[in-house]
Amino acid sequence: MNSADNRIRKIAIVGGGSTGWIAAAVLANQFKRELVEITLVESEEIGTIGVGESTIPPFVGLLRGLGIDERDFIRETQASFKLGISFEDWHSKGEKYFHPFGVIGQRLGIHEFYQAWLWARQNGDDTPLQDYAPCSVMAREGKFFLPQKAQKTPIGGGAYALHLDAKLAGRYLRKYAEARGVQRVEGIVSEVESRTDGFIERLRLKDGREVEADFFIDCTGFRALLIEKHLGVGFEDWKQYLPCDRAVTVQTENTGDTTPFTRAAAEDAGWRWRIPLQHRTGNGYVYDSRFISDEDARARLLEAVDGKPLTDPMVIPFRTGIRDELWKNNCLSLGLASGFIEPLESTAIHLVTRGVDFFLRFFPGKDCDPALAAEYNRRMRLDHEEIRDFIVLHYCLTARDDTDFWRWWQDAEIPQTLRERIALFEGHGVLREGVDELFHSPSWYSVFEGMGVRPRASDPRIENMPLATIRQAMESGRTAIAEMVATLPSHDEFLKEHCPAVSLK
Repeated sequence: MNSADNRIRKIAIVGGGSTGWIAAAVLANQFKRELVEITLVESEEIGTIGVGESTIPPFVGLLRGLGIDERDFIRETQASFKLGISFEDWHSKGEKYFHPFGVIGQRLGIHEFYQAWLWARQNGDDTPLQDYAPCSVMAREGKFFLPQKAQKTPIGGGAYALHLDAKLAGRYLRKYAEARGVQRVEGIVSEVESRTDGFIERLRLKDGREVEADFFIDCTGFRALLIEKHLGVGFEDWKQYLPCDRAVTVQTENTGDTTPFTRAAAEDAGWRWRIPLQHRTGNGYVYDSRFISDEDARARLLEAVDGKPLTDPMVIPFRTGIRDELWKNNCLSLGLASGFIEPLESTAIHLVTRGVDFFLRFFPGKDCDPALAAEYNRRMRLDHEEIRDFIVLHYCLTARDDTDFWRWWQDAEIPQTLRERIALFEGHGVLREGVDELFHSPSWYSVFEGMGVRPRASDPRIENMPLATIRQAMESGRTAIAEMVATLPSHDEFLKEHCPAVSLK
């Protein structure tokens, strides 16, 4: 147990936005203000990127863990619900597939549903895999209902996330954190001072004020003010795996139904997202600057969006990769300061909350035992590599060769860990799952099937079950989902009844 004089009493977070205020909110929820003093330094002069507006189900878990009223959060952040992602033109032009949250089918005795579906498919059944996923069917029909309110029903295995306004979410979490004692300091850091052992001792602001702390959290985005500029921690570039290096974004008016899913449409030099909120729609084009100019990418995005633009298009350069050490000495980096993986599966906010969660699991004393930092860095690297491999999976299986960008992917370097996963699945339909991973079997099954990869053989044990029994169970499950979804309210109806957005001032 830490001695009293070794306990961390002061934490300084540098940088606000959704990253900084998520960290502040979680820490304030875990520590009474009398035990740990938390200060967040940010400046209105330094803008935030504010485009991380699509989340995944663990974010809903974060809100619940903080004791935040979900309906209130949705109203205040103009949020909508997300059941998954629709991928268009990724395998071939004109094709699309859906990656749902939650389950796909139900186990048949000892057998995984996917193996039963595969065996039926090999014997003439042509029902699409996603007909057995509650979230896919709800998304296809534009319907929504809370799965946790429908336990023991055909949609009870579903899950959901949120589309939200990142700046409004940051504002909401700031209010939450400040109400629990977090002190916000308006100012720009001009100097960082360390002790002789390399530990950061204090921040000096432009106006001469000083902020001292026992531990510092770098949420300064791509600037990486503490972890890179001061401590000199390097960055491992993953451009050889994920070559897209820029995004252009624009917000537009809503033009109709608020779809309960994110749209990811493949483009000639990357891909384009559409994220519908209650008050507007977020749009972006992620691209490889070797194959398209900023001007052409901007023009293509404006040509493709629905609705009148509400903002000027903004170009955001980025590097995909991970910091060599996310935690060094008494400094932890979060968000863009720690690494970046393009937002195809909306994992940015998840990695922030994951980072704070692991920090709490390995919470140090003032001496910051290097063993804790080493284990934190190991675990977070595994998370980043898992997500990296899953994103690469969407690209490397493409059959497209109609542009230079997609031809590049025909011979692209693929991480060895992903090569092994693909080979295992292609041969036997077996998935390699690590400990505490983000993406579980329904996610991998969905992308593999959507990208045209189907195992050569199914689990031979499935043949012990009569094919007629399998078909009957599958048809019963599919019909039950379809019939229940038909009775549900539309996504817009559900939002209007349960959590309509507040009017913006």
